Amino acid sequence: MSFNPVVSPRAAAIPPFHVMDLLARAKEREAAGHDVIHMEVGEPDFPTPAPIVAAAQAALETQRQSYTPAIGLPVLRGAIANYSSIGRAQVAGHSVAVTGGASAALQLALTAILSVGDEVLLPDPGYPCNAVMVSACGAKPVSLPTTMSANFQPTAESVAAAWREETRAVVLASPANPTGTVIPNAELLAICNVVGERGGWVVFDEIYGKLVSTEPVPTPFGIVDNLICINSFSKYHGMTGWRLGWLLAPEPIMPTIERLAQNLMLAPSTLAQQAALAAFSVDTLDICEQRRHIFNRRREQLVRELATQGFSVPAQPVGAFYVWAQLPAEVSDSFALTHRLLNEANVVVTPGCDFAIDSADRFVRFAATTSSARLREGLKRITAAM
Repeated sequence: MSFNPVVSPRAAAIPPFHVMDLLARAKEREAAGHDVIHMEVGEPDFPTPAPIVAAAQAALETQRQSYTPAIGLPVLRGAIANYSSIGRAQVAGHSVAVTGGASAALQLALTAILSVGDEVLLPDPGYPCNAVMVSACGAKPVSLPTTMSANFQPTAESVAAAWREETRAVVLASPANPTGTVIPNAELLAICNVVGERGGWVVFDEIYGKLVSTEPVPTPFGIVDNLICINSFSKYHGMTGWRLGWLLAPEPIMPTIERLAQNLMLAPSTLAQQAALAAFSVDTLDICEQRRHIFNRRREQLVRELATQGFSVPAQPVGAFYVWAQLPAEVSDSFALTHRLLNEANVVVTPGCDFAIDSADRFVRFAATTSSARLREGLKRITAAM
């Protein structure tokens, strides 16, 4: 008997994440002896802070590595609540769910609020995996165009204009990936109110919220009733490989989120949670703040030096470690350019098509996740290749 395997049409429709293909090819070139400069993946180049590593080592020696509750250790949930309460309304521990990274937090949030056939507004440009997660819930991702004049961020007016009867939620990010721009707090509150009037949800990604060049702007969690916040230990705390994140959700939907976590994920990594208890210590936060200033300087360096090479940055990034750069006038295809730069200059950057529908061929994303000297060398190579 012959068997013809057929995958789900929903799964088959998932577009490729081109940056991961570029990364794999870059690794092949490195294995062949080439010196490759990475400006593509949003992963901090610093190691996990030493106090976190020490806490993990101590936990391995003294504590059982058994399952924790599905939404995390109570002591860690309380620590996250206290940390999240800085500068905004008091967050209660029972409003926190610890998850296996921010991706798991977003999956739980969307699964809790979406039904098959619902629509979700997603800013363009934006993080592409969000659309895949919406589709996985049986809902429909809907592109929400943004403008340069609004720093590639939605406004209350644009959200209201795009909202339809089938719309259930809007997913926002501030600072955003790939642009590094932020939504002013007053605008975010206005969006929450507009969406709330229509019976919808705002899912807010704030994983880069501490990686800004100014004082972090607190979100109105606890002030409005329709806001779910997604966060992570990966970026600011340098724990990418530990796969640990969290969400803040209004109390009425937390039982649903907990049941989903019990069935879909069982529990986050016990060791990662034990280590993360040191993430909010004074020593760790001092290290994180030092790194924040380094990322800010690198990002500003990229913006300055890209301008000398004919690139333009129409919306100035003030957070994360990304620069969303428009190509020089004589270059028309960002996808082709990124492959040529890898092959001819051993430099990896991300094509616009990974993040945008509108004008994707005119933009690339640079990640300031390597040293200033390597960034400068990478831009010299790009200039020579172009």
